[in-house]
Amino acid sequence: MDDEQQDGRAVRVERDTMGEVEVPADRYWGAQTQRSLEHFDIGRDTFVWGRPVVRGLGLLKKAAAQANHDLDLLPDEIADAVVQAADEVARGELDDHFPLVVFQTGSGTQSNMNTNEVVANRAVEILGGELGSKDPVHPNDHVNRSQSSNDTFPTAVHVAVALELAERLQPAVDGLVLALEAKAEEFADVVKVGRTHLQDATPVTLGQEVGAWSGQLREAWGDVRHAGDRVLQLAIGGTAVGTGLNAPADFGPTVARHLADETGLAFRQADNLFVQLAAHDGLVAVSSSLRTLAGGLMKLANDVRWLASGPRTGIGELRIPENEPGSSIMPGKVNPTQSEAMTMVVTRVFGNDATVGFAGTQGNFQLNVFTPVMAHGVLESIRLLADACRSFTEHCVVGLEADTVRIAEHLEDDLMLVTALAPHIGYDKAAAIAKQAHRDGSTLREAALASGDVTDEDYDRWVDPAAMTRPG
Repeated sequence: MDDEQQDGRAVRVERDTMGEVEVPADRYWGAQTQRSLEHFDIGRDTFVWGRPVVRGLGLLKKAAAQANHDLDLLPDEIADAVVQAADEVARGELDDHFPLVVFQTGSGTQSNMNTNEVVANRAVEILGGELGSKDPVHPNDHVNRSQSSNDTFPTAVHVAVALELAERLQPAVDGLVLALEAKAEEFADVVKVGRTHLQDATPVTLGQEVGAWSGQLREAWGDVRHAGDRVLQLAIGGTAVGTGLNAPADFGPTVARHLADETGLAFRQADNLFVQLAAHDGLVAVSSSLRTLAGGLMKLANDVRWLASGPRTGIGELRIPENEPGSSIMPGKVNPTQSEAMTMVVTRVFGNDATVGFAGTQGNFQLNVFTPVMAHGVLESIRLLADACRSFTEHCVVGLEADTVRIAEHLEDDLMLVTALAPHIGYDKAAAIAKQAHRDGSTLREAALASGDVTDEDYDRWVDPAAMTRPG
């Protein structure tokens, strides 16, 4: 409405309860979104970067319109237009109309109103009306009907997190675990030195070592999946403080049912809506489980780069893919860059978890007003972990090779093979043999035979590195 020019750009004048605001004429957002743009120019890290939130808001507004229609609170024509517009938001077709930053009001009110305005203006357009007129579709009276920001925004965040866990992170983790399990099978018969305290230990197989990586990640993903069940509980229907004022009693369950039908995930209205508004412990739990997963990935990445270190003067038992030149000054150098990228991602995930954990303690009375930064932290961690897992799988794990010559050399030098002698000659005599071999640089066999406590035949019978990788 009231199109004008400002700095050469066409604008229209929108109105809210505080007065007139100039809005870019080609944008669907309205007065409250424009006010947030002007008042919160902090960081420019928008929810479009983490578009799962915008998708969640679109899915929620669609489900809300369907629920309001089911409950005879929206007429057919308006409900259909709102559903169509919200669908476009969910599909990402209107992302350019969601410019707001993370650092805004802590309830997400401005992002909720951004969505209401965009959906309303697009619905107005669908019905042949004029942008900014709020006729025949009003952002508050129709799109936000039976809702407040205090229950819609945490609901949209839960939807976003649940979908990202299922669609983005789970396939990436599964792919990495399966690739590691394939390598564990490939290396099942490669016997090597075990290491504890960064010192030589009794033998393991390389397959056992790699299998431990995949096993740790499988267990960590189980924790993530369990925590993810908590975000299937939705705050919708709680409205402003958890009492459900201005929403029919059936509204929240009906919205949850529509969201479940749309996504295939088991969304439901939470048992205690006051808890869902005043605390976001579901997000805290998910973030904590992501930190555990990240810890497992840190171990994996560090073990790989230690085992691949050298290649001539380090451990050098693994060969990593040569993906790119490793140095601008040292020709031919290859670095463990996938491990380095993974470990940097882990540090960011730990930082996000610190933010989410602290923000989760800041609920006051009936509302926690740190929701946007909590959403951003969890969703960024999910995205980074998923991307890092895919990259590490494709550019590192599938190309790992065992340097069996180097592994055999290390195994031959491993003085902790002496552990196999201890049940036969006693701990003290076995320890003396290992210490003597270390002092004079002899092999374990030579020191054992020189002790007089072990014959050549005894040594061959008792010291079997492959047998030492099994119980007994």
